[in-house]
Order: sequence, then C-alpha cells, then structure tokens
Amino acid sequence: MTAYLALARGQDRLIEEAAHWADRPAGPVLWLHSDTRTRLETLLTLIKRLRHQREDFALLLTCDSTSGEGFEIDGQSISTPPSETLSDVHRFLDHWRPDILVWAGNGLRPALIHEAAQSGTHLLLVDAADAPWRQPSKRFLPDASAGALSLFHSILAQDKTSAIRLRKLGVPEDRVEVASPLEPEVFPLSSHDGLHEELTTALAGRPVWLGAHIQLDEADAILRAHRRAARLAHRLLLVIVPAEPEDEPVITEQCHEVGLRLARWDNGDMPDENTQVLLAGDDSELGLWYRMAPLCFLGGSLAGKTGGASPMMAAALGSAILYGPNVGRHLESYSRLVAAGAARIVKDMDSLSAAVSHLIAPDRAAAMAHAGWNVVSAGAETADLVLTQINEWLDEMEGTR
Repeated sequence: MTAYLALARGQDRLIEEAAHWADRPAGPVLWLHSDTRTRLETLLTLIKRLRHQREDFALLLTCDSTSGEGFEIDGQSISTPPSETLSDVHRFLDHWRPDILVWAGNGLRPALIHEAAQSGTHLLLVDAADAPWRQPSKRFLPDASAGALSLFHSILAQDKTSAIRLRKLGVPEDRVEVASPLEPEVFPLSSHDGLHEELTTALAGRPVWLGAHIQLDEADAILRAHRRAARLAHRLLLVIVPAEPEDEPVITEQCHEVGLRLARWDNGDMPDENTQVLLAGDDSELGLWYRMAPLCFLGGSLAGKTGGASPMMAAALGSAILYGPNVGRHLESYSRLVAAGAARIVKDMDSLSAAVSHLIAPDRAAAMAHAGWNVVSAGAETADLVLTQINEWLDEMEGTR
C-alpha cells in the first residue's frame, strides 16, 4: 500500500469538473460505490427502504462503469469516482467529506479507500465474491488489494470460499461475515383477494402458466409452444401479459392464426372451460397472475434486445421460472436462481413447450418455487445486515452531534 500511494501521484484532473459540483449537503453523507451499474441499482433499492425509516442523511453515488458523462437512476445523479491520483482523491474527499462508504463488488481503488479511511469514513464492503480483486489498470502500480481490504471495518462475503480468499489476504476474521449476494429489494405486487378467489373457482383446478412481459416478436413462439403443450395437458391455460399494452390486438390475431380460443381480460371476459389463452391487456394485475400461475415464462428473453425482465418478483410470489437466453441485464439474478434450481433456460419454441409440459406438474413447480423463495429471502437477510450497519453508524453520528 505504501508503494502504491507513493506512485499514485500526478496531475490533478478534477479541477474543471469540481467547479460544477453541488455544495456538500448538510448532515451525514452516505456514499455508495459499485463496480457495476446493476449492483448500484441494487444498493439504491435498499436505500429506498432506509429512507422510509429516516431522512437524516444525503446520498453520494459513484460507479466505475459510467461513460465518463455519468448517468441517472430514479433521478439520482451517478458519477465516476476520482482517478487514483492522490490530488484528485483529496479534492474529491475534501469536498464531499463522506461519513459512510458502502463499497460493492470486487473492483478496488486502493488510494481512494485508503484516504477515505484516513479521513474517518466508516467503510463497509458488500458482495465480495470468490474472484480476483481488481484495481485501476496502471501497470507500474503494485497490487495493493490486501492493504485496501484490511481498511474496511466490515466485509460481507458472498460465500465461505469468498471469506477464505479474504482471510488469505490478511483481512481479520472478525471483520468478515458470510452473507448471500445482495438482491434488489422486492416489494411484492398487490393482488385483489376477491378476484383471486373468483378466478380460482372459475378455473376449477386447471393447470395455469404465465407469459409475463411478452414482446411482440416472441409472442408467436409462446403461443405455438402452448398449443403443443396443451396436447399433453388438455385443460392447460396460458395467461399472457404483453410488455406493451398496444400489442394486445396483434397478439389476439396471432392467437386466432395459431388456432387457440381466447378470452380478453380487459374486455371483462372470465375464462371458461373452453378458454385456452387469457390475454391481459396490461400489467396492472401482474401480482394476481404470478399468484395464480405456478409456472411463468419471463419475456424479453427469447427475442429482442431488451435484456430481459428481473426474475425476483416472480420468485418472491411463488412462481417457477422459465426464461430465454437474452437476459444480460439481470444475468446474476438468473444465475443464482438456476444454481438454486428455481429457474430453467429455454432456447426456442420446442424447448419451451417441453419445459412447460414437464414443469407444470404441481410437485415440480412447487419445488422450483420453494427454491426461488429461498434465494429471495436470503438476499433480504443480507439487505437487513447492510441496513443495520448503516443505521448503527448513523445513530453514532447523531449521538455525537
């Protein structure tokens, strides 16, 4: 670390940018930093819960993966952290004077972390994975990962292997705690109890699966997969929630072309014994459909370039999950669910049909749904650990003011 800091000197690059910084807010500043935008979005969902508990702090957000011009999440401005030049680091810290730093991921900035610790900032590292630690790519700088990690007051490692890696780097054992990876806070969608009971009675035990957030360019494949699966399960019902409500007329026409009998929820239709597809015009009742369907396919993943939909709401509401290969925006969440046995990938109409036929059995869907709930609840426990630590530090600061 000493050698790293000695070499981390150079020209101040932040002079012009610093002139446009807002004034430092009054009171404690909670600084969130992540190596990826996805992790930063996850941290922000936790802070939304913290905001419901207290308002006595301001937020400072930085992320490594910005374009240099920054971006926004929910109206909150995100910027790049200062370079590892000590003059830049000092200018940044002297201006913002952060009280608490929550650092997420395996991307380290040793000079920034060291100087923040020297200034008295409380340091918490979350989502430490069993992966190499990275620092900004300057070949002449020595690896200061071990020194930087030893400065954190508390570290949440994703699993036992990650914790062992940290201890081998010299982090004291009492500073490392094993906790599941952070997941975005899931606030379950509401559902009208009366509608749920009415539909349950109307369906009379029929097997139901859901296509949620369905893009127009994948709807035909889903409808054809349903028609094939229905040959083995004659009472099988598919509920489709389009990603865009205006696509409903086109999907209606596709249903007729495929030869499926359709009911339209927005028209007041209630599915009867002859209904094969129930088309919901928008996602206003999505909480109801997740609860009704033990198995769902999440759209935007079989075709298109949307990056897929987050699977955590479906998992939280007890649905086994099928998805296509295009889920880059939420790959970590899908990977955890797959590892737990809560989700399965499909690649086309044939594999989707086969998966529906296999997993629509109540015992199989229930086993997957239970595994998904375990993932969601484990992520919630980690969120509680993070918020408890932040609250303790904020309380300490309040007591000293």
